[in-house]
Amino acid sequence: MPNDTYPTRQLCDFIAQLKLDDVPAPVIERTKDLFLDWIASAIAGKDAPAVRRIQEFAAAMGPNGGDAEVLVDRRRTSPYFAALINGASSHVVEQDDVHNGSVLHPAAVVFPAVMAAAQAEGKSGADVLLASIAGYEAGIRIGEFMGRSHYRVFHTTGTVGTLAAAAAVAKLFGLDAQGINQALGSAGTQAAGLWEFLRDAADSKQLHTAKAAADGLQSAWLARAGFTGAKQILEGKQGMAAGMSSDANPAALTDRLGTRWATAETSFKFFASCRHTHPAADALKALMQRESLHADQIAAVTAHVHQGAIDVLGPVVNPVTIHQAKFSMGTVLGLVAVHAHAGLAEFEQHALQDTRIAAFCNKVTMVLDEEINNAYPRQWIGRVTVQTTDGRTLEARVDVPKGDPDNTLSRPELEAKAIQLGAFRHGASEAEMRAIIARVWRLEQERDVTNWLPAGR
Repeated sequence: MPNDTYPTRQLCDFIAQLKLDDVPAPVIERTKDLFLDWIASAIAGKDAPAVRRIQEFAAAMGPNGGDAEVLVDRRRTSPYFAALINGASSHVVEQDDVHNGSVLHPAAVVFPAVMAAAQAEGKSGADVLLASIAGYEAGIRIGEFMGRSHYRVFHTTGTVGTLAAAAAVAKLFGLDAQGINQALGSAGTQAAGLWEFLRDAADSKQLHTAKAAADGLQSAWLARAGFTGAKQILEGKQGMAAGMSSDANPAALTDRLGTRWATAETSFKFFASCRHTHPAADALKALMQRESLHADQIAAVTAHVHQGAIDVLGPVVNPVTIHQAKFSMGTVLGLVAVHAHAGLAEFEQHALQDTRIAAFCNKVTMVLDEEINNAYPRQWIGRVTVQTTDGRTLEARVDVPKGDPDNTLSRPELEAKAIQLGAFRHGASEAEMRAIIARVWRLEQERDVTNWLPAGR
C-alpha cells in the first residue's frame, strides 16, 4: 500500500493543508462560541477536590512558573502541566460541550492543550482557532470511526481525546502530514479511559481529560522533535480499533473532509449533568409545563433511552457525590421535577441534601427504546412516560434537546452561562468574565492568547 493512501494519512493530509481561509465564517464563529464555553467551564472547576489533587501533583512534579496559564489558580507553569490541570478542571462541573455522533467532549481536551502550547510558542488567536478546528475535525471523525462498541467500555473523551489534542497541537506547531501522523501514533498508543469509575464515584473522569490534553500536547511535541509513532495507529492490525472496537468504520476518518464541518455540529450543555440525561430531562420539563404538573403529582417516570445511556448511567444506583449524581437519571429528573432545573446551583444545594430528590429517584426507570437507540448517536431523542397520582398516563418527546445545533444556545445565553460559571466557587468576577467574553468575540484579531485572568488573586 502506498504511504499516503490509508485513511489516517488522508486525515493527516487534510489537517496539514488546512488554512483558516478554508473554513466558513460561521464555523469560525461557532469555534469562538465553543472556546468561551470551554474557558468558563474550566474556571468553574476551581476548588473541585479532584482538580486540587492534580494541582498538588503538578506543584510537586512541575516547575513553579512558566509560560502557560492555569485558570483555576491563576499561576503559571509549563505547557504540559497547564494542559493537565486545565483539562481536569474543564470537565468536572459537566458543562462542557459534546458532539453527538462521536460522543466526544472536544473542548475539554483540545482547548487546554492548544492554549498551553500557544502561550509557550507566542501564537496568535487566529493560530488557536485554526489549530482548535483541526483538533475538532480530526477528533470527531476518529470518535465516529471507533464506533458505538468502543463507548460501552471506554470513555471516548479520554481515549480519542488524546488524538484530538495531538492533532490540534501538531497543527499549531505547523507540522506536515507525516509529522501529524507521527503525533497521532504516539497519542494513540497512550489513549486510555475506562467507565468503571462510575460505580465507585471515583475521580477518574478528571484524569481522563487531564491526561488526554497533556499527552496529546506531549505527542505533538515529540513528533516535532523527530520521535516516531505508528502510522496506522487507528486502523492497523494491532491498532486502536483492533483492541478497542468491534464496529470501527475507516470511512468515517475521511468523511467529507473540507465540506462537512463537524466542529459546527457540536452541542452545548444546558443542564449541568451527563449529556445522556438531557433528552429525558428536556422531555420531562416540557411535559410538566404542558400539563401544569407538580413533582408530588407524579407517581412514576419511565425514561425511554438509547443503549449508551444505559451503559453509562445504569451503574449509578445510589449516588454519593455531587459528580456521581450528575450521572444519575433519577437525580437529574428529580431536580427538574422539584426545582425546575438541573443546573450548577441545583446540584450543589439539592442533589444529595433534598430528601424529595431521593424519593423521586425511586420513581424513575430507564428502558431501552428501539427507535431512540437506532437514531443514536446521530440524534439524541428524549421521551418520557409519566404516571400521575390520579391515574393518568402522559407522554412527551423532544427530538432536538436544548443545546444541539438546531436548538442551540444563543450568544446572550452563552454569555450568561459563562458569567454563571465564572461566579461558581468564585473562579472569576463578572467584570473578569465580561473582559474574557469581549476578547473571545475578537479572538482572530488577538496577537496573543496570554493573561486571560489577572495573576495573584
